[in-house]
Amino acid sequence: MSAAPMVEMPRVPVGDWFASGVDWVRDNLGGLLDVIGTVLEFLFEELSAGLLAVPPLVLAVVLAVLALLVRGWKFGLVALAGLLLVQSMAMWDHAMETLALVLIAAAFAMLIALPTGILAARSNAAASVIRPVLDFMQTMPAFVYLIPVIFFFGIGEVPGMVATIVFAMPPGVRLTELGIRQVDHEMVEAGHAFGAHPRDILTRIQIPLALPTIMAGVNQVIMLSLSMVVIAGFVGAGALGGEVLTAITRLQIDLGFEAGLAVVILAIYLDRITSGLADRSSVARAQVRAAAAA
Repeated sequence: MSAAPMVEMPRVPVGDWFASGVDWVRDNLGGLLDVIGTVLEFLFEELSAGLLAVPPLVLAVVLAVLALLVRGWKFGLVALAGLLLVQSMAMWDHAMETLALVLIAAAFAMLIALPTGILAARSNAAASVIRPVLDFMQTMPAFVYLIPVIFFFGIGEVPGMVATIVFAMPPGVRLTELGIRQVDHEMVEAGHAFGAHPRDILTRIQIPLALPTIMAGVNQVIMLSLSMVVIAGFVGAGALGGEVLTAITRLQIDLGFEAGLAVVILAIYLDRITSGLADRSSVARAQVRAAAAA
């Protein structure tokens, strides 16, 4: 009995279409890309230079005091011990460069995520378009983001930050939308009843009440930024990601472990700080509710 003939599916050149789109953006939006690259490079150089200008012991104490104020004395001591360990491993400069990359990327990601999340929360039509895009962005492998940014920005910190912004933005959008949608409708209706402008309802009722959820989004954006910044070391972003890449190419187990441990210490510090701020925003939310009830 002869086998059934194989039917070949026609090839859909999706990759070719994407490559053509990348070429079109590079050829027609080169000026905009140059501006973005210049701004990001300037911010990184200034912030990293500012962090490195402070004596390491002084900055470690300042960061530990911040941890103490936000999370209490126990975490303050843990943070100080961790930061001193980063210094003792000779990873301080790379850690501060990584911190600068994370802060800049997370800030820009949230600048895009907040208005996008607000739009999705206030418009079901917009949400139906935004959500599939976010699904696509979150399921795309992280390394794939590095390919187009190399064509747009070359090698260095800028493509690493741009890839990090795109990769880390989706949870900020989702949690901003979720927080605003979860605001009690009676609170919003009360604002309308008193003749409040929609902008005032957004800024004085919805955002304050949604702030704990939004802060959870900030936490997730920072964590994803930190993970992507390390991957961005493969396109020349340097910092701790560059040390990890060096350890891989030279099979230096000690260097790889020390760089990875420095990343973990930064991640724990940033996670606890942002979660502590989220807890404080929950208190502010309760105060807003109490004021509205009065």
